[in-house]
Amino acid sequence: MATPVSPTTQTSPAAIPPSVFTLPHTAQLEALYTIIRDRDTSRGDFLFYSDRIIRLLVEEGLNHLPVVAKTVETPTGAVYKGLAFEGKICGVSILRAGEAMEAGLREVCRSVRIGKILIQRDEETAQPKLFYSKVPPDIANRYVLLLDPMLATGGSAIKAVEVLLGHGVPEARIIFINLISSPEGLQTFCTKFPQLRVITGWIDQGLDDKAYIIPGLGDFGERRYCT
Repeated sequence: MATPVSPTTQTSPAAIPPSVFTLPHTAQLEALYTIIRDRDTSRGDFLFYSDRIIRLLVEEGLNHLPVVAKTVETPTGAVYKGLAFEGKICGVSILRAGEAMEAGLREVCRSVRIGKILIQRDEETAQPKLFYSKVPPDIANRYVLLLDPMLATGGSAIKAVEVLLGHGVPEARIIFINLISSPEGLQTFCTKFPQLRVITGWIDQGLDDKAYIIPGLGDFGERRYCT
């Protein structure tokens, strides 16, 4: 019989900002991350198991949306006092890797509106630069799930949030969802936007001298799209 083991690569919750929430630390989650981190994992398995994690992250993100009381009548004629989500939501993916998370959102939120933001490094300034954005016209009245699988330095995510704020979205209505974060990126990001909540699947050890997440999983977009 296999002996259960506890996750060993997750940064201590005491070391992260209070606005950051991680998935429950289970052996199953550790196993899923082990598969997608493995450089020898096939593209098919990488897609399948990363999608499983994305679905868990989206579900956790929805747990942080406000709810209101709602009473319904069941088919038995009984009255059930339950809950309903308050307000409308939309997803916004940071291209291109963030697009991989859109399907997971659509699977649990029927007919959800989705916007897109393209941010790339400016070769002259070395700073994140906005190249393209398209969001729902009423986004200021929605709760926004911002999607990007990796948070390294936090530069692209910060720029994306600035775009959303520029469209009138209140900071407290944004929930940033990602698979893997670095402690450095979380500190930078959460210091800049303390009212914004972050849902991350795993917090890794840190960044190397090239600002790659360690141990990480490589370039998510390249592994996802085989480029």
